[in-house]
Amino acid sequence: MIGINHRDLRTFAVDLDLTERLRKLIPTNVVVVAESGIQTADDARRVYEAGANAILVGEALMRADNPGDRIRELTAWSA
Repeated sequence: MIGINHRDLRTFAVDLDLTERLRKLIPTNVVVVAESGIQTADDARRVYEAGANAILVGEALMRADNPGDRIRELTAWSA
């Protein structure tokens, strides 16, 4: 398993393109987790389409009034 952190820990800038750029360098039998900066269903879909097998969502859930609703929003596109 390899995690791809989209947040530059020096500047805190987020680059969701990182999964697309790095996924092709990782063997297909390795699980890829897209981490950080995933705020919306469009973001989740974007990293999935780039080859992520899973996502790690933190800030979006911590800031949500209702984390359960936010999880449903993030996964609604996959239904």
